Amino acid sequence: MNPTDLLEQAWAARRQAYAPYSNFGVGAALLTRDGRVFTGCNVENATYGLTVCAERTAVCKAVSEGCRDFAAIAVVSETGATPCGACRQVLTEFGVDQVIVAGSTGEPRIYTLAELFPYAFDSRQLT
Repeated sequence: MNPTDLLEQAWAARRQAYAPYSNFGVGAALLTRDGRVFTGCNVENATYGLTVCAERTAVCKAVSEGCRDFAAIAVVSETGATPCGACRQVLTEFGVDQVIVAGSTGEPRIYTLAELFPYAFDSRQLT
């Protein structure tokens, strides 16, 4: 799947965002290595700590359907914000290779997860 198609699915997911407090909708589309796509949007809560990001929503949907092998994720917002630290850690857990980020204007940016999160904690540090 090309990045444009993945971004289109992320934009569609963003339309479902529940963001009454920040008015900052985010959409994500997670591509599995076998070609399936799982989407997610952010879901805010009045107690901000319970907010669930779009990226983690997509990961949880995929994992709940038995998928754990991911190739890329597209993340979209009005400003083109990159994933937060918590999402970067979750994406690291599942070895996502590529992060495609886009805003409402400008060209999409493509990163490796290592570029966005160079000193991630991983399971090798548990021993």
